[in-house]
Amino acid sequence: MCDIAAVKNIYYGGVIIKRVRNIAIFFLLTAFTLCGCSPSKYQQSFFAMDTYMTLTVYGDNAEQAVELARESIYEFEKMLSVTDEESEIYKINNSNGEAVVVSDETAEIIEYSLKISSETDGAFDLTIYPVLSLWGFTKNENNVPDKEKIDALLESIDYNLVKLDGNSVTVPKKVMIDLGAIGKGFAGDKIAEQLKVQGINSALFDIGGNIQAVGSKPDGTDWKIGLRSPIDDGVLGVLSISDSAVVTSGNYERYFIDDNGTKYGHIINPDTGYPVENDLLSVTIIGKEGKRCDALSTALFVMGYEKAVEFWKENNDFDMLLVTNNGEIHATPDASMIFKTDFDVIII
Repeated sequence: MCDIAAVKNIYYGGVIIKRVRNIAIFFLLTAFTLCGCSPSKYQQSFFAMDTYMTLTVYGDNAEQAVELARESIYEFEKMLSVTDEESEIYKINNSNGEAVVVSDETAEIIEYSLKISSETDGAFDLTIYPVLSLWGFTKNENNVPDKEKIDALLESIDYNLVKLDGNSVTVPKKVMIDLGAIGKGFAGDKIAEQLKVQGINSALFDIGGNIQAVGSKPDGTDWKIGLRSPIDDGVLGVLSISDSAVVTSGNYERYFIDDNGTKYGHIINPDTGYPVENDLLSVTIIGKEGKRCDALSTALFVMGYEKAVEFWKENNDFDMLLVTNNGEIHATPDASMIFKTDFDVIII
């Protein structure tokens, strides 16, 4: 049976990280079609939700399933966009304090975002958009804002200000929500559900770095997911998963460097309004729900090592890999069992 080769001899040292726009996680697929050991396969890549995506589906109706999934992603994009004047999120952010009635799916993702915001004590906060915009991360027009402007906006960064009553959403003036840190995971879950309804039991898709697996490979073995090193452009190791999601967050993926040579990452600490600076380089979350993995990868990165470990111990319905600033790899016990690497792994 075909399989990928083991990852060997990846350099992992103190190198200067260049700015990259490519995804944090990439998947390594078995070349089934080359060896004639596969059912029907259909793959499509496209741009949506401000990122590149690749959907790979196996089955008799694979092409139809991928086309339907792509259209659904475009619908999610329109629904969740902060810039599209027709989107429900845009309407909420420009409501001047008035209630906005939204679709069931928008209400669902807002409700879940509020739950995660509360669960993480605001390390994940869906009202972070004004500060992200101030730093220029929403339009790729980066700048270092004045502290006074940041402090002024922090008064409106509070998930408790968002009121959800059924399908009615109300936010005060100046409060704006952004679901970018959970939207791709939410879309992944919905697409996975959609594929299963269509009878698809083997699929893998990369939604801008969020990896979602439906079932296992056609031969019944696990998918092999390569994790990019947060230090260089090499591979940190390979995860073996089935019917799971994998999401990595870190400020090494997207950042800018100012005229003084200072690097600023795109993940903002909601408490300070500044890019996260702590003892972590990356957080990888492995779990059954893409939306939970997506939100927690950001929240735990914001928390830092000690609080991230404490959170996992209290809510161990997921697994994780943490890469610290000194290059150490820390893994929860179950994660260490499915992660293959040439580097030492410290069990949390």
